[in-house]
Amino acid sequence: MKNRILFSILLTVFSFVVNASAMQEKYIKHTVVKGETVNSIAQKYKVTPFDIYKLNPDSQNGIQLNSVLLIPPSTVMPTAVKPVAQKQTGNPPTTHLVQPKETLYSIAKQFNITIEALKEANGTLLNNGLKIGQTIKIPAAVGERPVATVPTVEAPKEVVKEPVKEVVKEVAKTAEPKTETAFHVIEPKETKYGVSKRYGMTIEELEQLNPQILNGFPIGMKLKVAATENAVAETPVKTDSGTGTTTKPVVTPNASSGKKYLQEYVVRPNETISSIATTYGMSESELLELNPELKRGVKPGMILRVPIISKKELPKPDPVQGQGNLLKKLNTNARKQLALLLPFNINKIQSDTLNTTQERLKKDKFLNLTLDFYSGALMAIDSAKVLGLNVDIKILDSQETKSTSNVANLVTQENLGSMDAIIGPFYQSNAEKLAELVGATGTPVISPLSKESGKKYANLYQSMPTADLLRSSVFNYMRAKGGNIIAVIDPKKGSVKQYIQDMQKGVRVVGLNEKGGIVADSLKVRLQKDKLNYVVLASESTSMILATTAAMLAAQKEYQVQLVIMEPNETLDYEEIPLNRLTKLKMLYPSLSRPNETDEANQFDAKYKKLNKIIPNQYAIRGFDVTFDTLLRLSQDKPFNETVQTAASEQIENKFEYVANTTAGYSNKGIYILYYDDDLTIKEAL
Repeated sequence: MKNRILFSILLTVFSFVVNASAMQEKYIKHTVVKGETVNSIAQKYKVTPFDIYKLNPDSQNGIQLNSVLLIPPSTVMPTAVKPVAQKQTGNPPTTHLVQPKETLYSIAKQFNITIEALKEANGTLLNNGLKIGQTIKIPAAVGERPVATVPTVEAPKEVVKEPVKEVVKEVAKTAEPKTETAFHVIEPKETKYGVSKRYGMTIEELEQLNPQILNGFPIGMKLKVAATENAVAETPVKTDSGTGTTTKPVVTPNASSGKKYLQEYVVRPNETISSIATTYGMSESELLELNPELKRGVKPGMILRVPIISKKELPKPDPVQGQGNLLKKLNTNARKQLALLLPFNINKIQSDTLNTTQERLKKDKFLNLTLDFYSGALMAIDSAKVLGLNVDIKILDSQETKSTSNVANLVTQENLGSMDAIIGPFYQSNAEKLAELVGATGTPVISPLSKESGKKYANLYQSMPTADLLRSSVFNYMRAKGGNIIAVIDPKKGSVKQYIQDMQKGVRVVGLNEKGGIVADSLKVRLQKDKLNYVVLASESTSMILATTAAMLAAQKEYQVQLVIMEPNETLDYEEIPLNRLTKLKMLYPSLSRPNETDEANQFDAKYKKLNKIIPNQYAIRGFDVTFDTLLRLSQDKPFNETVQTAASEQIENKFEYVANTTAGYSNKGIYILYYDDDLTIKEAL
């Protein structure tokens, strides 16, 4: 996938502009006039009421005079004559390979047949429901059947003449499936899942036929459903006074179980049978029927069978306060400009005669990091397009190393001083140089990845919290909780000991023996019974870590103790350090990112994997988070520098909470305090 990304970069000159608002679908704005209904408006624009409800959710409660509705593009193409339906009888059955998410209802509708005819043609094959990859027989349709070999007739693009329109209408009518209309009246305790399963449909198909149930499922409502033995069908029959409509039952073979519309779901902490059933539009008994193992209780990590439902059915996580505020106050009237300066170093790749692109990708970690960040940034740009943000985006090659870059040339050639914000370059020295060069215009420069802290400029925004901020954040947390803070410091960690003595007054340091090892009694005498005792461990020695954690576990019988580290420690990942020790001691630590298992995060992962054939790593997520946060801030009523002073933002894994430095510029103090829990998960400490 990275080869394809890199190839597309080489083909472009890396100075393209993306207008997020221009890539939006062309929706029609319709002002409601007297006497109009959603149905009449849908007919006027050749769309379905369901299409209108999706874009205008409030319209489900009725439409008001002079209110404005968004109308999607019609799926009916008025510029071509559809295939003419011809009557064919006695044709031998054809076959169909079942695809994911197909149902008896959708297949029957596709081939202009009834569900009963489809079941009859396949005998016992469908007794256990449809299966993906299964080959089934498709009987010939009764009466009319579209013939796909009839060529289409294109009308002039400028205007569709009235005779052509009439032909299109007539052909459309004759090509429509002649299926019976069946109905179901909602009974008490019924759910969308139960009804859709009963009639061989998915929940989404049920909603498309009945858009009025998008936000509710009231008892007594009459629903349109696929015709089965459980449904009541309305078909034209002759009466004494002519042709009228009467109600009669439709007799069909037994419906299949419907379990073909299932997907796997992994139970999360704190979920219950009731909450899962509610999420998927089921009753608790229906969920238990699909998952008998739940009768023994629900546990995190269990894999359950649940129905496939449309995304709009899933509960949306509450937006964090910062991001929610940014999203609520979007201003798309004024066009903004954003530049991304990323170190692709195209010149080096083109001049490399010794390595192929694939070989370079295997060796060049910095190039891989850049491409990962870039892939995440592209997803942020796509999200901006969906929101309609009015931002022009330039992506430029900063051609940088730690000591050199193309920044000065780009400032002149691309007029970067006129930008509303710039993300990049990656190296801190280059970001500082850029901030200096565009300082006269005050253009914000966001340093996306560097943790270094160098020169301060009024327009430089350090989006990665520094090591000092990480350290101080965990001490601030412990003090806020009123804890007793103790430190065990390896003799080799002299700088840490100096930091604690200078910056963290009141922290008591545990004494070591003459060999530099911990003395258990020295730790125990510093513990207090009336407080939570935080033991800060600064060591990469396996023996010291084991000795300290053993002493803490022994002290747990009398004291409340919690293990704390100030920075990442690879030694803790070694097999010699049992994980259960760290979970029993609920190891606490500061982090730049958080574990995120919300539906929003899972959807991001799924979309990224679909596009890039791989799960997003920390740099891809960082690319999304930094870019999307910047795009949201540019789309406010306030200038960028004012948004960082008034609103924090929390994206997929990263938090952006900028504070002004004492001298100049801004730093991000968006840090998470996490801990290992007994259930082997990482949680945010509150």
